This record gives sequence, structure tokens and C-alpha cells, in this order.
Amino acid sequence: MIITFLTDFGLQDDFVGTCHGVMKRIAPDADIIDITHGIGPQQVLQGALVLAGTLPYMPEGVHLAVVDPGVGTDRKALALRGADGRLYVGPDNGLLVPAAERLGGVAEAWELENTAFRLEPVSRTFHGRDLFAPAAAHLAAGVDPASLGPVLDPASLVRLDVPVAVMGDGFVRAHVLIVDRFGNIQLNLTTEDLSRVGIEPGTRVEIELGLQRFYASAARTFADVRVGDIVLYEDAYGNVAIAINAGNAAEMLGARPGDEVGVTVRPGP
Repeated sequence: MIITFLTDFGLQDDFVGTCHGVMKRIAPDADIIDITHGIGPQQVLQGALVLAGTLPYMPEGVHLAVVDPGVGTDRKALALRGADGRLYVGPDNGLLVPAAERLGGVAEAWELENTAFRLEPVSRTFHGRDLFAPAAAHLAAGVDPASLGPVLDPASLVRLDVPVAVMGDGFVRAHVLIVDRFGNIQLNLTTEDLSRVGIEPGTRVEIELGLQRFYASAARTFADVRVGDIVLYEDAYGNVAIAINAGNAAEMLGARPGDEVGVTVRPGP
């Protein structure tokens, strides 16, 4: 059985390795795929979007995700079954739901309450090790998810408020969803959204972020603009993003997740 693993733990500390060890002790034959441990600290929306974007490329199995600023509070710990049979484990803070909904929806949900499938005593600050990793490993080893705890109504699960773009005549106002390690800025836009406001590859646009304004070109790839120029393009996951050819757009524009970005058509050479 495959276990995929996504967190905001980073790789400098022992957290990821410890969780791997816990899972391998319970399910030694499980194959663990690390999607990423580079989600921004406590950035639940970023984690949810990355999980939803990557799972269509992952084998079916158990999908463990931990971005959990509410650890130690009364937020629930969950196991979900998707409509396609995939199993998900993580906190009830909206992290798991977008991925499950992208792949058909949440069919069933359970709260992780059975002490037989956790490590005791449970740390107040490391539920990844003591609750989530053990539950994922037991599921990978064939445990019935209904054994993990009481049934939850899927409609009761926490949902995230994903920003919605506003479109007008020749302009769109969007939000920064994710900034990757190259400084590329993913927006809550698709190329279909851009087409609706008259922005196609080759269109010159003005990007407004805070009090700053920058000129850019809509294009299909980085190489369609000169080195150092700003480009508006469709990224590998179908979202519109802002980049600089051979540069760091987030650093130059000062962009962070959640920032509002305006894109306006600016005719010209």
C-alpha cells in the first residue's frame, strides 16, 4: 500500500523522519511518497491546494497531510474515504477536503478516537507523530477505517474559504495562492478567466500589487519573453502564474500568499 505524505514540517528537524519511523514500525511494507514538506509554516490553504493539485498524479492509497496550526485545540483529527476509494488522514481544518472533492467528493469520515491506533501518551504539539502517522500506517496495513473512531457527517467538515477572482472589462482582480521556491506566483485564475477579459498570449498587461505597478506579457512559456521580463502564464497545474524569465517574481514584486493582485490590459508595443 502507498502512503503519500505532505506537511509544513520542513527537513531541518527530525519531524518527518520520526513520522516515517512510526509508519514503518506499524506497516513495514508500506511505500511512502513524500509529496513535499516545504509548505509554508501553518499555511493550510497552500497545503490544501498543493495536495489537490498533486494527488491526481499519485497512486491510490492513503494520503497523509499535516499542516496543523490548531494542534492541541479542540479541532478534530480525521480519516476520510473519497468517492474513488482513496483514504485521507489529517486535521479537520480544511486541509484534506479540496483534494477529496477534486477526485469525486468525501464519501465517509471518521474521527480518530480509538486509542488502539495511536501512540500513547499523545503529545499536545506533535499529533503528526502520535495520531496521524499511526492512523495512516494502520490503514495502509489493512485496518478498516471504521475502527478508528466514530462516524462524522461529511457535511460537518471544515471547509476553506478559497479566494474568488473578480473580473471586469479588460481587468481582473485575483489573489496570490502559492509562491514556489523559484519565486513564481500562483494566482486563483485560469487561462479561461483571462480569455473572458481579453487577455491572450501576446497581450501586454499591467500588474498591480499594493502600491506598485509592473508591465508584463501574457505568454505560453518563460522563453516567450526576454530574460528579466515579467510573464503571465499557465503553470503545470492549470493556474495562471506570474514569473520573471530567469528571475524571482515574488522577490521583485514583494508578493506573499493572500495578497491581492490586479491585472489590466494595456495596449501597446
